[in-house]
Amino acid sequence: MLQFSVSEVAAATAATVLVEGERCVTNVVIDSRAVAQGSLFVCFSGEKVDGNVYAPSAIEHGAAAIALTAEPDASVIQLARDHGCALLRAQDDDPTEFMLRLASAWRARNPQWVLVGVTGSVGKTTCKDMLAAGLAVGGSVHATAGNHNNLVGMSLTILSAKASDEFVVCEMGMDHAGELTRLSAVARPDVALITNVGTSHIGNLGSREAIARAKAEICSGMRPTDDAEANVPSCLVMTSDNDFGPLIEQEYAAPAGIKVMRVGATDECAVRTTSITLDDQSFPTVALSFSDGCELFATLDVPGVHVVSDFLLAMAIIWLLGVDRAHAAEAIAHMPRTGMRLEVKQAPGRPRVIDDSYNASPNSMAGALDVLTSMRCEGRRVAVLGEIGELGDDAARLHGYVGAYAAAKHPDMLVIVGSENADHMAEAALTMGFSPDRLERFADGASALSALKGVFGEDDLVLVKASRFVQLDHFAKGVLA
Repeated sequence: MLQFSVSEVAAATAATVLVEGERCVTNVVIDSRAVAQGSLFVCFSGEKVDGNVYAPSAIEHGAAAIALTAEPDASVIQLARDHGCALLRAQDDDPTEFMLRLASAWRARNPQWVLVGVTGSVGKTTCKDMLAAGLAVGGSVHATAGNHNNLVGMSLTILSAKASDEFVVCEMGMDHAGELTRLSAVARPDVALITNVGTSHIGNLGSREAIARAKAEICSGMRPTDDAEANVPSCLVMTSDNDFGPLIEQEYAAPAGIKVMRVGATDECAVRTTSITLDDQSFPTVALSFSDGCELFATLDVPGVHVVSDFLLAMAIIWLLGVDRAHAAEAIAHMPRTGMRLEVKQAPGRPRVIDDSYNASPNSMAGALDVLTSMRCEGRRVAVLGEIGELGDDAARLHGYVGAYAAAKHPDMLVIVGSENADHMAEAALTMGFSPDRLERFADGASALSALKGVFGEDDLVLVKASRFVQLDHFAKGVLA
């Protein structure tokens, strides 16, 4: 359990103490509704909600301390004194930096953790889930909840880890250069992996090379492999087909003294696949071979060939950390699934829905379309595709690629949802010869649901995939209702 005095919180974060408090901080929250005895409530100010407004409620619900990001009223100060709640004001009124500094202090208090950093353009959450399931065979694991992988989310992950945890798995995302440097400085990963370098956030970063360099920043907080004081020898794991792998190794890992391990299908890989087969539900059975001679088979409960690389990366980390590989692979095969990520759902009299509506990139769109066409289906295969965010100047071209790929997979119906970029998807599909009689175009998910809900039969298979802002999760739920 987290254990900080108010003075220790102030020292770690450079916050100003406005009201002294004697109670210890035992958990950190950013939602006043989650406040409990011992909570430190950190006030974030957004466009719609100002957390400082909820400071009185947090005080009354037993908070040990409040980290304010604005000047408090006299009434708030008096209420805090009356309830024995400490009041702090974050330096520069920056709650994100406050959280990062406090998380760094808690990480420093727990050098015994073996911390695994997980980053990449696509597959981070799947890899994180696989690692959490597999490493649990070898000890107590604390892992990122959902995909809370940004500066605040990773801070909460570390601050909610217990001193008794043996493995801490941190999903580490970014959408701008420099963010992973900040995350890695706090987490100080012992081992790390990069799933791939895709086009997610290319609108912010400008090129795939810039994305690769931003992902490589994960090395900045890692110790050299030969550091005798490290819990385990540091290592960065990547796939052999990562075209930016050599750049990451030569310009980031090697100068930092960090060993690189590769996984994939080629003979030089330390962990490689010797065969992959798909059943009629698109679940892969994988044969793995390790460079020490160990071999094993696993059937994954996540559909699609594309998840095999995530499995290889997770198994490499599990091997590096000395956890029993056969038992770990079995645990991964039966792990709980994260919602809205290739989640197959069905209700009586309704079609099967592959709900992959949480987020999207061009790469993950292609993987989801592969799953749609490889799963058993006695009715029609329908692809409901929405726009992809944060592609910048490349948006038209990349949406066109998705539309062309969708046409090449020949679904029985293609439904395109969104505005201008959705037009590029539809135009490319038609240019590639997809029949206009089988293409439906809608401005939003609500209008698509209204028009199509009664069209699908219980033998149909419907893929729903888009970036989160399109909110196609409502379409997926509506089709099943």
